[in-house]
Amino acid sequence: YIFTPKKLAAGHKAPLLVFVHGGVHANFETSYAHIIRELMDQGYVVVAPEYRGSTGYGRGFYNQIDYGGTEIDDTHDVRNWAVANLPQVDPARVGIIGWSHGGYHTLMNIFRWPKDYVVAYAGCPVSDLVMRMGYKSQGYRDIYAGFIGKQAEDNPMEYRKRSPVFYADKLETPLLVHSNTNDE
Repeated sequence: YIFTPKKLAAGHKAPLLVFVHGGVHANFETSYAHIIRELMDQGYVVVAPEYRGSTGYGRGFYNQIDYGGTEIDDTHDVRNWAVANLPQVDPARVGIIGWSHGGYHTLMNIFRWPKDYVVAYAGCPVSDLVMRMGYKSQGYRDIYAGFIGKQAEDNPMEYRKRSPVFYADKLETPLLVHSNTNDE
């Protein structure tokens, strides 16, 4: 989805925000409308990707989920598409934001492509899959084993590879993480 401010002057370049929806199997929905409206009022162009595994695009697309893999590439590809194809976007002012699974995408994007984003916001992001599998139920762990191919205890390095916390030393992009005592 592409959202462009109404008051954007012809020939003016606006900052771009990549807005990544939350939920592993979810989609961009109308509950985000008030946030998009506020961002457009502040002058941002917003793109909101439906990455692999998002709902509403058929079983084949849903089943393509690659937790922490190609779904992250999809989000970055949308950023690249917007910079290359939207003439109103300033390629030097690109940020990324998301909550929960969208926050996870945010973190993975800034660690993999730090030069492509000048700012990032991650609300309540999943950050350490190895630790998370340690305190979640077996049913939850089974869901992630379906995404990743094995249980964390059988392949901890694969879970580390898909965990933002293990890339924290690569942080270059200014980042705001928001969380509170309710968040695991």
